[in-house]
Amino acid sequence: MEVMYPRCAGLDVHKDSVFARVRCVSEPQHDEVRNFGTTTTALYELTEWLSTHGVTHVAMEATGVYWKPVWHMLEESFELVLANAQHIRNVPGRKTDVNDATWIADLLAHGLIRSSFVPPTAIQELRDLTRSRKQLVRETAQHNLRIQKTLEDANLKLGSVLSDILGKSGRAILQAIIAGEGDPEKLADLAQGQAKKKRAELIEALRGYLSSWGHESGIPASSRTFPSNDAVSLGPCRRNSSPPCART
Repeated sequence: MEVMYPRCAGLDVHKDSVFARVRCVSEPQHDEVRNFGTTTTALYELTEWLSTHGVTHVAMEATGVYWKPVWHMLEESFELVLANAQHIRNVPGRKTDVNDATWIADLLAHGLIRSSFVPPTAIQELRDLTRSRKQLVRETAQHNLRIQKTLEDANLKLGSVLSDILGKSGRAILQAIIAGEGDPEKLADLAQGQAKKKRAELIEALRGYLSSWGHESGIPASSRTFPSNDAVSLGPCRRNSSPPCART
């Protein structure tokens, strides 16, 4: 089979180690496998070792995120090929006693590796940014749902009046509740903007009853809205036909 890259290398990248095989069939010939660490210093040593043997092309598998630091270190000195691990496994002819680095180098030398697309650095950074933003938005939504569940457990219908309980009005009311304010009218007075027009609805929505606060909601004691009494009230209410409960 024709050799397309006479001086190439294959890398088997792991979390803490990189097995590298240099495959040079042109003069001076050389075939060697070495193990390097994944620290920056170790990757510099890998770069120098590959350069010493005149390597022009280097291939590695796309394993998790471990390949990225190696790629960034080598991309300015060599022609890199990022291989899909599934594709490499599907190439026939591999012997069981051949390690990954050796097999990758052999496939690269004969042009049998289908290279994956690796975008430019600026695009990679943009992708990381958008993924981080997506994750933060998802986490924000999850916390929003947790807050609404806690309010519903206390029969506080804040989400039924405000379209966004984490908006300016909602945050102001929640902060006041955390500070210990339990008067529905005072809480309703904290509304801002268009929410001020819903004062009457807010007053009704903010009449609630808390039982075993913090234990059922999973909120730590330091973050509880009210003292950890068995029952505290945000306004007139009845439970088991008892008289209106007073806040303690």
